[in-house]
Amino acid sequence: MSNQRAAGSILSDLVFLRHSAGMPCPYLPGRVERQLYSEMSATAAPGATLENFRRLSRAGFRRSHHIVYRPACPGCAACVPVRIVARDFSWTRAWRRAMQVNRDLAGADTGLAVTDEQYSLFRRYILSRHGEGEMAAMTRRDYAAMVLSSPVDTGLMEFRDAAGMLVAACLTDRLADGLSAVYSFFDPSLARRGLGTFMVLWLIAEANRRSLPYVYLGFWIEGSQKMAYKSRFRPIEGLTGTGWTALLP
Repeated sequence: MSNQRAAGSILSDLVFLRHSAGMPCPYLPGRVERQLYSEMSATAAPGATLENFRRLSRAGFRRSHHIVYRPACPGCAACVPVRIVARDFSWTRAWRRAMQVNRDLAGADTGLAVTDEQYSLFRRYILSRHGEGEMAAMTRRDYAAMVLSSPVDTGLMEFRDAAGMLVAACLTDRLADGLSAVYSFFDPSLARRGLGTFMVLWLIAEANRRSLPYVYLGFWIEGSQKMAYKSRFRPIEGLTGTGWTALLP
């Protein structure tokens, strides 16, 4: 059984799943993307919402606002949900150097307080990295909706330098078995810091501090440059038709 079918059969008794219309794949040219998705209501019983989200996350779904989704593309299974095994993470010399470069940064879970400082950093990041994409048009209200419209346990991880300046942030869902990186952004002028890598490493350390086994990173596509960084964090597991298994040796 494919992991797409498995997700549908396992969760059909919990949530109402829909298929999106076809759209151009953002990762593989010439292919059509379809998604299996469900809306999660913030007004539903909190216990039921959290349990559904827990099950969906373990079945490889991701969250955006109040929507949970995963690819369900006809004839293609290139997108693989992945998670880092935090408790067994291999802290190589390179990873320790990446942490050392950013030793002056203080990371903190700040909850869901939306600020102008965050939005200014978010705008600089989006215009630098994704200036041609849809997110470039996001207003402060749109940004606030991205952060606040979560029906589950979510918080912003902020990272500040010694002067107290916000240099990076990661919107993160707190799961029963790990931390899920929803969206991260950082100061594009600080390339030497490797802030994207640093935030993943910080989440791994934070997951261990909280005695949580996993850090969820969304989807990975073999051969995709946009996704290549994810496979560098070992050990990493991917969700296949037989469940979560070691993705790479």
